[in-house]
Amino acid sequence: MYYVYAFLSLTNKDLYIGYSHDLKQRFEEHNSGQVQSTKSKRPWKLVYYEAYNEKNLAIKQEMRLKRHAAKNELRERLGLV
Repeated sequence: MYYVYAFLSLTNKDLYIGYSHDLKQRFEEHNSGQVQSTKSKRPWKLVYYEAYNEKNLAIKQEMRLKRHAAKNELRERLGLV
Protein backbone atom coordinates (compact mmCIF):
# COMPACT_ATOMS: atom_id res chain seq x y z
CA MET A 1 0.00 0.00 0.00
CA TYR A 2 0.98 3.61 -0.56
CA TYR A 3 -0.24 6.37 1.69
CA VAL A 4 -0.86 10.05 1.06
CA TYR A 5 -0.76 11.82 4.40
CA ALA A 6 -1.10 15.18 6.06
CA PHE A 7 0.82 16.03 9.21
CA LEU A 8 -0.05 19.06 11.31
CA SER A 9 2.76 20.93 13.04
CA LEU A 10 1.85 21.43 16.68
CA THR A 11 4.42 24.25 16.74
CA ASN A 12 3.02 26.56 14.06
CA LYS A 13 -0.06 24.76 12.62
CA ASP A 14 1.59 24.20 9.21
CA LEU A 15 0.20 21.33 7.17
CA TYR A 16 2.75 19.02 5.55
CA ILE A 17 1.58 16.69 2.77
CA GLY A 18 3.55 13.71 1.49
CA TYR A 19 3.35 10.06 0.47
CA SER A 20 5.05 6.89 1.65
CA HIS A 21 4.77 3.13 1.48
CA ASP A 22 5.32 2.94 5.28
CA LEU A 23 3.25 5.60 7.03
CA LYS A 24 4.32 4.68 10.56
CA GLN A 25 8.02 4.84 9.70
CA ARG A 26 7.61 8.12 7.83
CA PHE A 27 5.77 9.65 10.79
CA GLU A 28 8.60 8.61 13.11
CA GLU A 29 11.20 10.08 10.72
CA HIS A 30 9.43 13.45 10.69
CA ASN A 31 9.00 13.55 14.47
CA SER A 32 12.56 12.46 15.24
CA GLY A 33 14.08 15.24 13.10
CA GLN A 34 15.41 13.02 10.32
CA VAL A 35 13.62 15.08 7.65
CA GLN A 36 15.48 18.34 7.15
CA SER A 37 12.53 20.27 5.70
CA THR A 38 10.27 19.55 8.68
CA LYS A 39 12.78 19.32 11.51
CA SER A 40 12.17 22.84 12.84
CA LYS A 41 8.38 22.43 12.96
CA ARG A 42 8.21 19.38 15.25
CA PRO A 43 6.24 17.83 16.82
CA TRP A 44 3.88 16.58 14.13
CA LYS A 45 0.45 15.02 14.41
CA LEU A 46 -1.08 12.76 11.76
CA VAL A 47 -4.39 14.39 10.84
CA TYR A 48 -5.25 12.71 7.52
CA TYR A 49 -4.31 9.84 5.25
CA GLU A 50 -5.52 7.94 2.21
CA ALA A 51 -4.38 4.48 1.05
CA TYR A 52 -3.68 3.46 -2.56
CA ASN A 53 -2.73 0.17 -4.19
CA GLU A 54 -0.63 1.87 -6.85
CA LYS A 55 2.30 4.22 -6.29
CA ASN A 56 1.46 6.42 -9.28
CA LEU A 57 -2.04 7.11 -7.90
CA ALA A 58 -0.61 8.11 -4.53
CA ILE A 59 1.88 10.47 -6.19
CA LYS A 60 -0.89 12.07 -8.27
CA GLN A 61 -3.02 12.66 -5.18
CA GLU A 62 -0.05 14.04 -3.23
CA MET A 63 0.63 16.55 -6.00
CA ARG A 64 -3.06 17.52 -6.16
CA LEU A 65 -3.26 18.11 -2.41
CA LYS A 66 -0.11 20.22 -2.45
CA ARG A 67 -1.79 22.75 -4.75
CA HIS A 68 -2.95 25.81 -2.84
CA ALA A 69 -6.70 25.41 -3.43
CA ALA A 70 -6.75 21.70 -2.58
CA LYS A 71 -4.61 22.25 0.51
CA ASN A 72 -7.01 24.94 1.71
CA GLU A 73 -9.96 22.62 1.04
CA LEU A 74 -8.29 19.90 3.12
CA ARG A 75 -7.65 22.39 5.94
CA GLU A 76 -11.37 23.26 5.91
CA ARG A 77 -12.43 19.59 5.92
CA LEU A 78 -10.16 18.97 8.91
CA GLY A 79 -11.48 22.03 10.76
CA LEU A 80 -8.11 23.78 10.74
CA VAL A 81 -9.33 27.09 9.32
